[in-house]
Amino acid sequence: MGMSLNYITDAIASQMPAVDPSRPAVALGGEPALSWLELRAAELRFARALQQAGVRKGDRVGVLLRNCTDYIALYLAIGRVGAIAVRLNWRLTAPELQFALTDSDPGVLIFDAEFGATLATIRDDIAVTTYVVRGESGVLDGAVLLSEFAAEASDAAGFPVVSAEDPVSLMYSSGTTGRPKGALFSHGNALWIGSIQAQRWRIDSDTVCQTSGPLFHAGGFEVLLLPALLTHGTAITFPSGNFALENFLEVADRHAATDVLLYPFMLFDLLRNDDIIDRVPQTLRRIVTGGDIVMPWVYDALEERLPGVELVQSYSLTEGGAVSTSLEFDVARGHESSIGTPQAMTEIKVIRPDGSRTDVDEVGEICVRSGGVSIGYWNRPEADRATFVDGWCHSGDLGSVDAEGFLTIAGRAKDMYRSGGENVYPAEIEMTLTGHVDVADAAVIGVADQRYVEVGAALIVATEGATVDIDALRTWLAERLAKYKVPKYFHVVGELPRNANGKVLKNVLRTTYGQTTTPETNT
Repeated sequence: MGMSLNYITDAIASQMPAVDPSRPAVALGGEPALSWLELRAAELRFARALQQAGVRKGDRVGVLLRNCTDYIALYLAIGRVGAIAVRLNWRLTAPELQFALTDSDPGVLIFDAEFGATLATIRDDIAVTTYVVRGESGVLDGAVLLSEFAAEASDAAGFPVVSAEDPVSLMYSSGTTGRPKGALFSHGNALWIGSIQAQRWRIDSDTVCQTSGPLFHAGGFEVLLLPALLTHGTAITFPSGNFALENFLEVADRHAATDVLLYPFMLFDLLRNDDIIDRVPQTLRRIVTGGDIVMPWVYDALEERLPGVELVQSYSLTEGGAVSTSLEFDVARGHESSIGTPQAMTEIKVIRPDGSRTDVDEVGEICVRSGGVSIGYWNRPEADRATFVDGWCHSGDLGSVDAEGFLTIAGRAKDMYRSGGENVYPAEIEMTLTGHVDVADAAVIGVADQRYVEVGAALIVATEGATVDIDALRTWLAERLAKYKVPKYFHVVGELPRNANGKVLKNVLRTTYGQTTTPETNT
């Protein structure tokens, strides 16, 4: 039958607790942390309230909350009653929320007060029967305050038996290609994911992990906070929206963070900002990053500016079970462009369209197999058959494996374009572009061309205080890349559109810049 996520707080109440129950368990930003004893009490109160509201094993419970400690306690509570947490992206529009809530069909929806007006526009079209609001009352007729919803007190008796095979989490894709799909994860998936990462990164009860991402995404919860919870360390979540490195570092200093997650564009800003680099706390030992490629210059900058702090570059996809490979700092030299080697008990293969394995350095589709891989999509049998084949999760990402077994990303399969008969992988060009002193961030897309079928269009974010000379940049690229890889079009933009997991939204860029006709554009 195996263990469930109940272990996280049940271990605190055992005869041989894994950690002092008075030690800090979770915190939001600079607020005082909840102790392990307080976290367990909150989880049990919420679990009893869900049970009293009629939630039974297998039911779905919608969670539409910004980052907060209640989110973590509620997630554990939903798991304790054997239900499934539908972790909703609070950036979604009303029609997008309506789709996810219709698809997953939760009876209970827990939401922040600021989303009440949006929910009011769709409540007649969804089947939610119990609304629970965090914050002020009166934003949605009939909604119960979360503070009043929670039971006054509860013990751990009277809850259903929950096994490793039981589902616990439903996370919807960003929907960048068609309708979003809900990836379903079991208690066993979660235990596997957290345990493997704790092992690889030496996370234990003395570790303080802080993340910058939203808890509705794997990057915001599963990558660092889940292993911290499983090992009874401390999990720090950062307030949602209006991210600022200065605030993030203040929080890290207050809680003596040892491990933090920063998406690549945040890391780039940190290493290039003289005003805030000195605010990095002395306790910091590791920065975990992922979502986009880390440029090779980062390693030199990190050694120079933050000696003693390790960088871990990770590769993950939601369906694949959070982190699949990682590149640790001690083996990064000579492999700076790689995303590392598989996590423990994780297999990676790269395949051709016919399913055969590629040769060394040959680009193909990346596939992942591990105990963390999603148990399937919610109500999407056709998508299941396409993505999950013989135990392997087909990622849709392109990559190659070198002779030493290091995986390198070439981009999304849909991002690759063919120019003059040659395959062009935007990730390679983006990595080169951001090595230029005047370029802080970059994305490359393929656009139609009468002569070459497709050519590249580069979207450039200039380094603060710099002016990008397009002609000089084109010449600089031509010295480092084959001619067919050098973009024909360049646009200087203020920022790149990203989803909540830090990935550049190339579908948005294609919509805006896909009809490019002039070689040079500054917008």
